[in-house]
Amino acid sequence: MTTIRSFSAAKALILAPQGRDAAVASGLLRQAGIASALCDDIIALQDALGEETFFAVVTEEALQSADLRVISARLEAQPAWSDFPFVVLTRRDGNVERNTDAVRFSDLLGNVTFLERPFHPTTFISVARTALKTRQRQHEARARMEELHEGEERLRTALLAGRLGTWELDSRTWTLSASAAIKALFGRTPDQPFAYEDLLQSTHPDDRARIRESMIATIETGADYAAEYRIVWPDGSLHWAEIRARLVRDRTSANARLVGVCSDITDRKTNEQALRRLNETLEQRVTERTSELLAAHATALSEIEQRQRAEEQLRQAQKMEAIGQLTGGVAHDFNNLLMAVLSNLELLSKHVLDDPKTARLIGGALQGARRGAALTQRLLAFARRQDLNVEPTNLVDLLRGMTDLIERSIGSHIELRIELPDTLPLALVDANQIELAVLNLVLNARDAMPDGGTLRIKADQTESAGSEIPNGRYVRLVVADTGQGMDAETLNKATEPFFSTKELGKGTGLGLSMVQGLAVQLNGALRLESRLGHGTTAELWLPTTDLAPEETIPKPDEAVRPPSQKMTVLLVDDDALIAMTTVDMLEDLGFKVIEANSGNRALEIIRNGSAVDLLITDYSMPRMNGAQLASAVKQVRPELPILLATGYAELPPHSGVALPRIGKPYRQAQLAEEINKLIK
Repeated sequence: MTTIRSFSAAKALILAPQGRDAAVASGLLRQAGIASALCDDIIALQDALGEETFFAVVTEEALQSADLRVISARLEAQPAWSDFPFVVLTRRDGNVERNTDAVRFSDLLGNVTFLERPFHPTTFISVARTALKTRQRQHEARARMEELHEGEERLRTALLAGRLGTWELDSRTWTLSASAAIKALFGRTPDQPFAYEDLLQSTHPDDRARIRESMIATIETGADYAAEYRIVWPDGSLHWAEIRARLVRDRTSANARLVGVCSDITDRKTNEQALRRLNETLEQRVTERTSELLAAHATALSEIEQRQRAEEQLRQAQKMEAIGQLTGGVAHDFNNLLMAVLSNLELLSKHVLDDPKTARLIGGALQGARRGAALTQRLLAFARRQDLNVEPTNLVDLLRGMTDLIERSIGSHIELRIELPDTLPLALVDANQIELAVLNLVLNARDAMPDGGTLRIKADQTESAGSEIPNGRYVRLVVADTGQGMDAETLNKATEPFFSTKELGKGTGLGLSMVQGLAVQLNGALRLESRLGHGTTAELWLPTTDLAPEETIPKPDEAVRPPSQKMTVLLVDDDALIAMTTVDMLEDLGFKVIEANSGNRALEIIRNGSAVDLLITDYSMPRMNGAQLASAVKQVRPELPILLATGYAELPPHSGVALPRIGKPYRQAQLAEEINKLIK
């Protein structure tokens, strides 16, 4: 049964531009024990309307100048049970019926009660309580409607679950009304006619008289009707039906109807006949049935196991997604911190050229900060947010070029075997990230063989059938070692972020998670196989491409060029520390800088006509982000160059703006290079 909702938390909305009217209405509602909320304007009122709001008190003045079309459309879209009540406080200026505004309000708002001011408090409380009770009755009506609907749905579901068809037979006219399920039970289609005579003709000749006599007896005595009989379908096949009915008499007339259900019991009758025929082979049938049950039990256990495995995979995926989002956010904030550290150290290093000790200390700090920047790249790789420079790449050449680095990394106590074909299809990857991924796998293999062993690296071409990896052609990089290996539990956790089997302080736990994040971002996959004491094999599957590699012409390094003329840069960043550091770098490059701490402030500067030659803005800012600011600025100064700085490597997919970007943390030389590209 449906439970009627409690109305103890009833709430009224008040819209009254004049504070005195609002205060009076609020006070009287409080006196009546009705909680209320004040709305600033008609938009706030229409946003607050809902099923848990019971009525609204609105002054005539608030409605006269308001656009009521939206709220009227919302009221027209109310469900059938709902008719939201309004109490409109009018001025004492004559008959309400002759007030054109009152007529308009009634047409637009529907359920309106007009109360003329000034009014007696008792009158207002009475009107408010009437509106509250009206809304309560609407909620009660909704509960009853839902209860009826649920009852009908339960009945319909029960009929479908029981494979029952419904029928009615008028005892006076012998008119039969049959559902589609009844027609199907008698071998008819839903659009074929099916009268009482058709039912009798479909009944087996040996059962026809018994069926007719049973129906007549039920009509005469009022006893319940129940029968099992054979029916013959139009195609000549024989079926069994069970029919049950009860006599129902109309309240206004003496006419009676048989109302009942019918089900197909062919299988049951067939089984009964088979049971009688095969009674002598009971032992054999018990054995067969036992085998079937055992098979069904095994199937059920297998399905349960598959479901548990799927649930575990889902929980793991959800956990990894949550950690990925958290990691990406931490990496973004860490990039901002590194931006301030690296930039200030870089600027400071220019002023201590004559102090070797200080220069050495600053160099050490810069090296540590750059390691932190590399760590954020690993975090972003795990969170699948690192900026990838994807291009067709010959992985054979890439691995051959890494041979010296790999040999130095693993040491002389490990035998290295590299098995590469002469040619392989090109893979669509970021070469730098793939080098880091391979090096991560190599270092993991080295650490798994402290007493020496064999490291085998190979590459080949393969195809996926689509079970765990999408269909397609792939280049497979394999890194296999003969080291300690992992048990099943460790293998399942190997790609989790921050999970490591190494000693404290010797690993971040991000190596394999970074490789896996990179593989997924490249539309590939990472597969691990390992047995305790038998080593580990890591396979990196990377999709092939038919695109040709772009020929790049090396360019000589360009020194940072100061601006040819005094240029003004508008810098926008809500982080004061980042803004201060960037201003120092720009001024050191010879630019004049105007600083703004929000998008709105920057837009105000642009609109005021300030001489600005370049806009540099952070992306992640409250109220107005960098992409929104760029769109607004382009409407005022379409020719103004804009550079977007962000700690995220990828903008949201619906940011709507394609802008030159520089990733945080960036160095002064990188900033100067990006500016030179924009102002050439």
